[in-house]
Amino acid sequence: MFARTISNRLPAGIAPIAKGLVAYGSAEAATRVVRILAILVIARRTSPELLGTAALALTLFELIRVLANAGIGQRIIAATDEELPALCNTAARLFWAVCLAVAGVQLAVASALFLIWNLSEAALMLAVLSGVYVCMPPALVQVFLLMRDGRLTTTARIGATQTMADHCLTLALVVVWPSAWAIVLPKLLTAPLWTILTRRARKWSSNPAAGYAPLREFAAYGPAILGSELIAALRINADKLVIGALLGSEALGLYYFAFNAGLGITLSFVAACNTVVFPLLCKQAGDADRARLFRQSFVLGLVLLAPVVAAQALLAPVYVPLVFGAEWIDAAPYIALLSLAALPLYAGSLIGAWLRARKRPFVETRLALAATATGLAGLAAGSTHSLAAACAAYAAGLALVLLPAAIAHLFASTIQSSPTKGVA
Repeated sequence: MFARTISNRLPAGIAPIAKGLVAYGSAEAATRVVRILAILVIARRTSPELLGTAALALTLFELIRVLANAGIGQRIIAATDEELPALCNTAARLFWAVCLAVAGVQLAVASALFLIWNLSEAALMLAVLSGVYVCMPPALVQVFLLMRDGRLTTTARIGATQTMADHCLTLALVVVWPSAWAIVLPKLLTAPLWTILTRRARKWSSNPAAGYAPLREFAAYGPAILGSELIAALRINADKLVIGALLGSEALGLYYFAFNAGLGITLSFVAACNTVVFPLLCKQAGDADRARLFRQSFVLGLVLLAPVVAAQALLAPVYVPLVFGAEWIDAAPYIALLSLAALPLYAGSLIGAWLRARKRPFVETRLALAATATGLAGLAAGSTHSLAAACAAYAAGLALVLLPAAIAHLFASTIQSSPTKGVA
């Protein structure tokens, strides 16, 4: 109801984006309560060392899982009505092939952890989490069809339901079984819930009579988007590996807690912005309309995100000891510093949607590579001094690349939407 009221009061062009962002924002607000409660219980029931073990397994899982995002779904979103049936037939087969291949990669990494580094518990966790890839393919065509249909409130609700189930299950397990497994297992146990809800929301079945699209139809998006997603995952997850290697397990546990209590909350909104904006940009009739919608989307998302980031950064010393306990007061400055990284990451997310809609995904890949290099380099350099310096340098490294890029693309979009300039 709130999303509908907001969209009715905005210009027609930006109303669908506002509705989508409000839907995802509302879903995030609902899950945030459960997430904070889960983090609160984890903080009181576990130690930084135990949390570090779970962080290692989950970080590797998130890094490997990105391999499943090979640009197949983006091609479905950008498809015309005529080519859609054949593309979906081929995409369904590709999703199975890609997910099973990624499961094999994850099992290989788990074997390496066990045989080479003697990390038996983390290796077993990673092997168990490979079961997630069996749950994904039956609903992947459907979820991208939902996005193409503009049913973003539905995808937001499904994602929020799974996330809340994940956190609630984590909460229950940590209470009765305070171990790293209590944090890891819910990722696997809630995967079937997402599959069931998605298949119920969007009916689709393969139609062999429509034929199959050739694999080259996916080539334009596939390599570039896979590269961008891999780099983005490296940027978001490799930081834990750097901290663990340079500062040890206890520092990793503090960093992982700070990341989830700060930046981890706003990252869901950052990712949602790309999810909401990309399909709508693809539907624009011309470059001028697309450029105008990009600028409007950027401003709207920033207006929603900036107050949250400011509150997280400024109020961390107050709410951390009150909510999570006095033993986690040392993490407050890390939460404040990491939360600032949401702003450049938001800029990168919107630029990515803009470039994909303009069929320039390789430009996004190069930008993501530069931002990752500066962010992780700053993190590593800061780690030689302190954990606080590492957090600050990580956020600064991202901002050094992504904020100037945002200014440049916003300026370019202004030129494109000018009636006297035409298409750039």
